[in-house]
Amino acid sequence: MTVFLQQLLNGLSLGAIYALIALGYTMVYGTLQLINFAHGEVYMMGAFAALYLAQATGVDQNPTLAGVLLVALGAMAFCAVLGVTIERVAYRPLRKASRLNLLITAIGVSLLLQNVALLAFGALQSFPSLLPERQWSPIEGLVVRSNDLLTLGVTLVLMVILTFIVERTQMGRAMRAVSHSRDTAALMGIPVNRVVSFTFAIGSVLAGAAAFLIAVDKHLIRPDMGMTGGLKAFVAAVLGGIGSIPGAVAGGLLLGLSETFVSGYLASTYRDAIAFLLLILILLYRPAGLFGRNTVEKV
Repeated sequence: MTVFLQQLLNGLSLGAIYALIALGYTMVYGTLQLINFAHGEVYMMGAFAALYLAQATGVDQNPTLAGVLLVALGAMAFCAVLGVTIERVAYRPLRKASRLNLLITAIGVSLLLQNVALLAFGALQSFPSLLPERQWSPIEGLVVRSNDLLTLGVTLVLMVILTFIVERTQMGRAMRAVSHSRDTAALMGIPVNRVVSFTFAIGSVLAGAAAFLIAVDKHLIRPDMGMTGGLKAFVAAVLGGIGSIPGAVAGGLLLGLSETFVSGYLASTYRDAIAFLLLILILLYRPAGLFGRNTVEKV
Protein backbone atom coordinates (compact mmCIF):
# COMPACT_ATOMS: atom_id res chain seq x y z
CA MET A 1 0.00 0.00 0.00
CA THR A 2 2.84 2.37 0.84
CA VAL A 3 4.48 1.73 -2.52
CA PHE A 4 1.18 2.50 -4.25
CA LEU A 5 0.84 5.81 -2.38
CA GLN A 6 4.41 6.76 -3.25
CA GLN A 7 3.83 6.05 -6.93
CA LEU A 8 0.57 7.97 -6.77
CA LEU A 9 2.26 11.06 -5.33
CA ASN A 10 5.11 10.92 -7.85
CA GLY A 11 2.66 10.43 -10.70
CA LEU A 12 0.52 13.38 -9.69
CA SER A 13 3.59 15.62 -9.49
CA LEU A 14 4.79 14.57 -12.95
CA GLY A 15 1.26 14.80 -14.34
CA ALA A 16 0.92 18.35 -13.06
CA ILE A 17 3.93 19.35 -15.20
CA TYR A 18 2.40 17.70 -18.26
CA ALA A 19 -0.91 19.41 -17.54
CA LEU A 20 0.66 22.88 -17.44
CA ILE A 21 2.35 22.34 -20.79
CA ALA A 22 -0.69 20.64 -22.33
CA LEU A 23 -2.85 23.66 -21.55
CA GLY A 24 -0.77 25.71 -24.00
CA TYR A 25 -1.53 23.23 -26.77
CA THR A 26 -5.21 23.04 -26.00
CA MET A 27 -5.75 26.81 -25.66
CA VAL A 28 -4.06 27.59 -28.97
CA TYR A 29 -5.91 24.79 -30.71
CA GLY A 30 -9.20 25.93 -29.24
CA THR A 31 -8.64 29.42 -30.64
CA LEU A 32 -6.90 28.80 -33.97
CA GLN A 33 -7.31 25.04 -34.60
CA LEU A 34 -3.50 25.00 -34.76
CA ILE A 35 -1.18 22.42 -33.22
CA ASN A 36 1.64 24.64 -31.98
CA PHE A 37 4.54 22.19 -32.04
CA ALA A 38 6.89 25.03 -31.05
CA HIS A 39 5.22 25.12 -27.62
CA GLY A 40 7.61 22.49 -26.25
CA GLU A 41 10.54 24.72 -27.18
CA VAL A 42 8.91 27.67 -25.40
CA TYR A 43 8.89 25.44 -22.31
CA MET A 44 12.58 24.61 -22.86
CA MET A 45 13.56 28.26 -23.35
CA GLY A 46 11.78 29.10 -20.11
CA ALA A 47 14.11 26.79 -18.20
CA PHE A 48 17.20 28.45 -19.69
CA ALA A 49 15.71 31.90 -19.07
CA ALA A 50 15.30 30.98 -15.39
CA LEU A 51 18.90 29.74 -15.23
CA TYR A 52 20.46 32.87 -16.70
CA LEU A 53 18.16 35.17 -14.77
CA ALA A 54 19.21 33.43 -11.54
CA GLN A 55 22.87 33.90 -12.48
CA ALA A 56 22.41 37.52 -13.52
CA THR A 57 20.67 38.48 -10.26
CA GLY A 58 22.94 36.42 -8.00
CA VAL A 59 20.03 34.31 -6.77
CA ASP A 60 21.96 31.15 -7.65
CA GLN A 61 24.59 32.08 -5.05
CA ASN A 62 22.32 33.66 -2.45
CA PRO A 63 18.78 32.30 -2.90
CA THR A 64 16.02 34.20 -1.11
CA LEU A 65 12.28 33.77 -1.37
CA ALA A 66 11.89 37.12 -3.13
CA GLY A 67 14.75 36.32 -5.49
CA VAL A 68 13.38 32.88 -6.37
CA LEU A 69 9.94 34.38 -6.99
CA LEU A 70 11.56 37.00 -9.25
CA VAL A 71 13.31 34.28 -11.25
CA ALA A 72 10.09 32.27 -11.64
CA LEU A 73 8.04 35.29 -12.72
CA GLY A 74 10.85 36.43 -15.03
CA ALA A 75 10.96 33.03 -16.76
CA MET A 76 7.18 33.08 -17.17
CA ALA A 77 7.28 36.61 -18.58
CA PHE A 78 10.04 35.63 -21.01
CA CYS A 79 7.98 32.69 -22.24
CA ALA A 80 4.97 34.97 -22.70
CA VAL A 81 6.99 37.37 -24.85
CA LEU A 82 8.48 34.48 -26.84
CA GLY A 83 5.08 32.89 -27.41
CA VAL A 84 3.53 36.16 -28.60
CA THR A 85 6.54 36.80 -30.87
CA ILE A 86 6.21 33.36 -32.46
CA GLU A 87 2.53 33.96 -33.12
CA ARG A 88 3.13 37.41 -34.56
CA VAL A 89 6.10 36.52 -36.78
CA ALA A 90 5.45 32.92 -37.81
CA TYR A 91 1.73 32.18 -37.55
CA ARG A 92 -0.20 35.39 -38.13
CA PRO A 93 1.00 35.93 -41.72
CA LEU A 94 -0.18 32.38 -42.52
CA ARG A 95 -3.48 32.52 -40.65
CA LYS A 96 -5.50 32.19 -43.87
CA ALA A 97 -3.21 29.55 -45.33
CA SER A 98 -3.93 25.84 -45.23
CA ARG A 99 -3.52 23.93 -41.97
CA LEU A 100 -0.70 21.94 -43.55
CA ASN A 101 1.30 25.13 -44.10
CA LEU A 102 0.75 26.16 -40.49
CA LEU A 103 1.75 22.71 -39.26
CA ILE A 104 4.99 22.75 -41.27
CA THR A 105 5.73 26.25 -39.98
CA ALA A 106 5.20 25.12 -36.38
CA ILE A 107 7.60 22.22 -36.84
CA GLY A 108 10.13 24.57 -38.46
CA VAL A 109 9.94 27.03 -35.56
CA SER A 110 10.38 24.15 -33.12
CA LEU A 111 13.54 22.90 -34.86
CA LEU A 112 14.88 26.45 -35.15
CA LEU A 113 14.51 27.16 -31.43
CA GLN A 114 15.97 23.79 -30.46
CA ASN A 115 19.08 24.28 -32.60
CA VAL A 116 19.53 27.89 -31.50
CA ALA A 117 19.42 26.71 -27.88
CA LEU A 118 21.94 23.95 -28.62
CA LEU A 119 24.36 26.43 -30.17
CA ALA A 120 23.86 29.08 -27.49
CA PHE A 121 23.65 26.99 -24.32
CA GLY A 122 25.36 23.69 -25.07
CA ALA A 123 24.05 20.16 -24.69
CA LEU A 124 23.52 20.20 -20.92
CA GLN A 125 23.35 22.76 -18.13
CA SER A 126 23.18 22.34 -14.37
CA PHE A 127 20.41 24.26 -12.64
CA PRO A 128 21.22 25.64 -9.17
CA SER A 129 19.41 24.56 -6.01
CA LEU A 130 17.26 27.62 -5.48
CA LEU A 131 14.94 26.04 -2.93
CA PRO A 132 15.98 23.76 -0.06
CA GLU A 133 14.33 20.39 -0.52
CA ARG A 134 12.68 18.93 2.54
CA GLN A 135 11.22 15.48 3.04
CA TRP A 136 8.61 14.11 5.40
CA SER A 137 7.57 10.56 6.12
CA PRO A 138 4.02 10.61 7.52
CA ILE A 139 3.80 6.86 6.93
CA GLU A 140 6.69 4.43 7.12
CA GLY A 141 8.01 3.95 3.61
CA LEU A 142 6.23 7.00 2.18
CA VAL A 143 8.41 10.02 1.37
CA VAL A 144 6.70 13.35 0.72
CA ARG A 145 9.04 15.84 -0.93
CA SER A 146 8.62 19.60 -0.71
CA ASN A 147 9.21 19.88 -4.47
CA ASP A 148 6.23 17.62 -5.17
CA LEU A 149 4.02 19.70 -2.90
CA LEU A 150 5.30 22.89 -4.55
CA THR A 151 4.53 21.53 -8.02
CA LEU A 152 1.03 20.44 -7.07
CA GLY A 153 0.32 23.68 -5.19
CA VAL A 154 1.52 25.97 -7.99
CA THR A 155 -0.40 23.94 -10.58
CA LEU A 156 -3.59 24.16 -8.55
CA VAL A 157 -3.25 27.93 -8.11
CA LEU A 158 -2.56 28.47 -11.80
CA MET A 159 -5.54 26.29 -12.76
CA VAL A 160 -7.82 28.39 -10.57
CA ILE A 161 -6.47 31.62 -12.07
CA LEU A 162 -6.84 30.28 -15.61
CA THR A 163 -10.40 29.12 -14.97
CA PHE A 164 -11.28 32.53 -13.56
CA ILE A 165 -9.79 34.30 -16.59
CA VAL A 166 -11.60 32.09 -19.10
CA GLU A 167 -14.96 31.95 -17.32
CA ARG A 168 -15.27 35.28 -15.51
CA THR A 169 -13.41 38.00 -17.42
CA GLN A 170 -14.19 39.97 -20.55
CA MET A 171 -11.05 38.65 -22.23
CA GLY A 172 -12.13 35.12 -21.39
CA ARG A 173 -15.51 35.69 -23.05
CA ALA A 174 -13.69 37.10 -26.06
CA MET A 175 -11.48 34.01 -26.18
CA ARG A 176 -14.53 31.76 -26.20
CA ALA A 177 -16.13 33.85 -28.94
CA VAL A 178 -13.01 33.69 -31.13
CA SER A 179 -12.83 29.94 -30.49
CA HIS A 180 -16.39 29.56 -31.76
CA SER A 181 -15.93 31.71 -34.89
CA ARG A 182 -13.17 34.19 -35.62
CA ASP A 183 -15.09 35.88 -38.41
CA THR A 184 -18.23 36.35 -36.32
CA ALA A 185 -16.19 37.62 -33.39
CA ALA A 186 -14.49 40.19 -35.65
CA LEU A 187 -17.88 41.38 -36.94
CA MET A 188 -18.98 41.88 -33.33
CA GLY A 189 -16.01 44.20 -32.71
CA ILE A 190 -13.80 41.75 -30.82
CA PRO A 191 -10.09 42.44 -31.49
CA VAL A 192 -9.22 38.97 -32.77
CA ASN A 193 -5.46 39.58 -33.08
CA ARG A 194 -5.26 40.82 -29.51
CA VAL A 195 -7.24 37.84 -28.24
CA VAL A 196 -5.03 35.38 -30.12
CA SER A 197 -1.87 37.04 -28.76
CA PHE A 198 -3.30 36.89 -25.25
CA THR A 199 -4.06 33.19 -25.70
CA PHE A 200 -0.46 32.50 -26.76
CA ALA A 201 0.81 34.57 -23.83
CA ILE A 202 -1.27 32.69 -21.25
CA GLY A 203 -0.32 29.29 -22.64
CA SER A 204 3.35 30.27 -22.70
CA VAL A 205 3.22 31.57 -19.12
CA LEU A 206 1.99 28.15 -17.98
CA ALA A 207 4.82 26.49 -19.92
CA GLY A 208 7.29 28.84 -18.21
CA ALA A 209 5.93 27.85 -14.82
CA ALA A 210 6.31 24.17 -15.71
CA ALA A 211 9.89 24.79 -16.89
CA PHE A 212 10.83 26.50 -13.63
CA LEU A 213 9.28 23.75 -11.51
CA ILE A 214 10.98 20.91 -13.41
CA ALA A 215 14.34 22.72 -13.40
CA VAL A 216 14.19 23.32 -9.64
CA ASP A 217 13.34 19.66 -9.09
CA LYS A 218 15.66 17.88 -11.55
CA HIS A 219 18.58 20.41 -11.59
CA LEU A 220 19.43 19.54 -15.20
CA ILE A 221 18.15 21.28 -18.33
CA ARG A 222 18.82 20.43 -21.98
CA PRO A 223 17.93 21.93 -25.38
CA ASP A 224 16.04 18.74 -26.28
CA MET A 225 13.89 18.73 -23.13
CA GLY A 226 11.20 20.62 -25.01
CA MET A 227 10.88 17.91 -27.64
CA THR A 228 10.30 15.12 -25.14
CA GLY A 229 8.19 17.13 -22.71
CA GLY A 230 6.29 18.82 -25.52
CA LEU A 231 5.39 15.56 -27.26
CA LYS A 232 4.17 14.00 -24.03
CA ALA A 233 2.15 17.10 -23.17
CA PHE A 234 0.65 16.98 -26.66
CA VAL A 235 -0.33 13.37 -26.02
CA ALA A 236 -1.91 14.50 -22.74
CA ALA A 237 -3.88 17.21 -24.55
CA VAL A 238 -5.16 14.73 -27.14
CA LEU A 239 -5.88 12.19 -24.44
CA GLY A 240 -8.08 14.60 -22.53
CA GLY A 241 -9.65 16.10 -25.65
CA ILE A 242 -7.65 18.83 -27.34
CA GLY A 243 -9.43 22.15 -27.01
CA SER A 244 -10.77 21.24 -23.54
CA ILE A 245 -9.09 22.85 -20.53
CA PRO A 246 -10.36 20.23 -18.03
CA GLY A 247 -9.35 17.58 -20.56
CA ALA A 248 -5.77 18.88 -20.71
CA VAL A 249 -5.48 18.72 -16.93
CA ALA A 250 -7.03 15.25 -16.74
CA GLY A 251 -4.88 14.00 -19.61
CA GLY A 252 -1.71 15.32 -18.02
CA LEU A 253 -2.45 13.72 -14.67
CA LEU A 254 -3.44 10.42 -16.29
CA LEU A 255 -0.27 10.34 -18.37
CA GLY A 256 1.91 11.17 -15.37
CA LEU A 257 0.29 8.43 -13.30
CA SER A 258 0.59 5.91 -16.14
CA GLU A 259 4.29 6.60 -16.62
CA THR A 260 5.04 6.39 -12.92
CA PHE A 261 3.14 3.17 -12.31
CA VAL A 262 4.67 1.53 -15.40
CA SER A 263 8.14 2.51 -14.18
CA GLY A 264 7.43 1.30 -10.66
CA TYR A 265 5.69 -1.98 -11.40
CA LEU A 266 7.09 -3.02 -14.80
CA ALA A 267 10.29 -1.38 -16.04
CA SER A 268 11.51 2.16 -16.58
CA THR A 269 12.40 1.27 -20.19
CA TYR A 270 8.67 1.27 -20.97
CA ARG A 271 8.15 4.70 -19.42
CA ASP A 272 8.23 6.70 -22.65
CA ALA A 273 6.41 4.07 -24.68
CA ILE A 274 3.29 4.31 -22.53
CA ALA A 275 2.59 7.85 -23.73
CA PHE A 276 2.43 6.83 -27.37
CA LEU A 277 0.55 3.63 -26.57
CA LEU A 278 -2.13 5.74 -24.87
CA LEU A 279 -2.18 8.05 -27.90
CA ILE A 280 -2.76 5.12 -30.26
CA LEU A 281 -5.51 3.69 -28.07
CA ILE A 282 -7.33 7.00 -27.67
CA LEU A 283 -7.18 7.67 -31.42
CA LEU A 284 -8.54 4.20 -32.14
CA TYR A 285 -11.37 4.07 -29.61
CA ARG A 286 -12.16 7.69 -28.70
CA PRO A 287 -10.65 10.12 -31.24
CA ALA A 288 -12.26 13.16 -29.59
CA GLY A 289 -10.51 12.41 -26.28
CA LEU A 290 -11.90 11.77 -22.82
CA PHE A 291 -13.53 15.22 -22.51
CA GLY A 292 -13.96 15.97 -26.20
CA ARG A 293 -17.14 15.71 -28.21
CA ASN A 294 -17.47 14.27 -31.69
CA THR A 295 -18.59 16.86 -34.23
CA VAL A 296 -19.88 16.57 -37.74
CA GLU A 297 -18.41 18.87 -40.39
CA LYS A 298 -20.36 19.71 -43.52
CA VAL A 299 -18.32 19.60 -46.71
